[in-house]
Amino acid sequence: MTATPGPGTPAAAATAGPRPCRRSPPAPTEKDRTDANVRMAVTVEEAPWLGWVVAKALMRFAFMVANNLVAIPSYICYVILLQPLRVLDSKRFWYIEGLMYKWLLGMVASWGWYAGYTVMEWGEDIKAISNDEAVMLVNHQATGDVCTLMMCLQDKGPVVAQMMWLMDHIFKYTNFGIVSLIHGDFFIRQGRSYRDQQLLVLKKHLEQNYRSRDRKWIVLFPEGGFLRKRRETSQAFAKKNNLPFLTHVTLPRFGATNIILNALVARQENGSPAGGDARGLRCKPGGLQWIIDTTIAYPNAEPVDIQTWILGYRKPTVTHVHYRIFPIKDVPLETDDLTSWLYQRFIEKEDLLSHFYKTGAFPPAQGHKEAVSREMTLSNTWIFLIQSFAFLSGYLWFHVFQYFYHCLF
Repeated sequence: MTATPGPGTPAAAATAGPRPCRRSPPAPTEKDRTDANVRMAVTVEEAPWLGWVVAKALMRFAFMVANNLVAIPSYICYVILLQPLRVLDSKRFWYIEGLMYKWLLGMVASWGWYAGYTVMEWGEDIKAISNDEAVMLVNHQATGDVCTLMMCLQDKGPVVAQMMWLMDHIFKYTNFGIVSLIHGDFFIRQGRSYRDQQLLVLKKHLEQNYRSRDRKWIVLFPEGGFLRKRRETSQAFAKKNNLPFLTHVTLPRFGATNIILNALVARQENGSPAGGDARGLRCKPGGLQWIIDTTIAYPNAEPVDIQTWILGYRKPTVTHVHYRIFPIKDVPLETDDLTSWLYQRFIEKEDLLSHFYKTGAFPPAQGHKEAVSREMTLSNTWIFLIQSFAFLSGYLWFHVFQYFYHCLF
């Protein structure tokens, strides 16, 4: 019997055969060294710029916090102080509240304005109907859509002071939630399990708050969510129901729009709506008069979110907003017809956005050779005045509470 050589013995080493040798990694070539040095040089050159972006973002965040700490509590205190006026003259109370609400939205708009986030407006001029009642139907891509509208509606007369927002319920828990609750905005909870119940709550909310608070405009996002979250579901629904395949928008949900129109469109003397099949009839004064189809487009389809709006770390950009105005008498109120009408508007939005992303401009209106754009501007003097009022108010209320605290304790 032959003994097997044990591991580690010379015989084992002899019988095991040659072992594969480990290769050392190749030495970097001169070209690799050069590329690495270039990348390092670029990084070093960009370091001051990156440091400035971070420092600027921190300063902007600190200012935003300070702005909220003085403006929002001051708004609440003024509203509490004015409660006797609400009892004596409700219309005047809501007029004053609306002005303060507009100033607060103007402050939010200024955060983006001074970061270089501006707005270019296209289509019809909605200033002409700023004193009428209207509903804005807006496509929804990101949280920055709300900030964009806060900016571009500032120069539209009394619109911001007298408007009502329909927003996702998540906004209720932001710093601005308490202000919106006082103003009478509506926070809608998304999801199939909540849908019917939320529509009943919306109808009740409109009946209790729209007329009594002298509201005239409503901002609505009919898609029911952000584009990136709803696109796949919308496309599957479109395929199943033989509807157009949309990429830049999603198919709208008609529930909230249906509730708003049926609640706010003026009725004829016989009780029939000024719409539906009776489109030739004119609406009674005092009811909803216009639908404003609003399309928001971002360069390269890269939407601005609220974090960017606050921190300003993205390079200056121009957001484009396109308006089309439809008389309410041309809008059907029957459920099936209204659904088809809404679908058609969003199919047209898809075409508008496709044209914009290809050319950088919206197409001209029918019968026109060129599309005309208007640059929206904010007054620096006006921004300075409302910010000064906010900080002075914060200073005043701080000393008021400090006085009462010392008196009591």
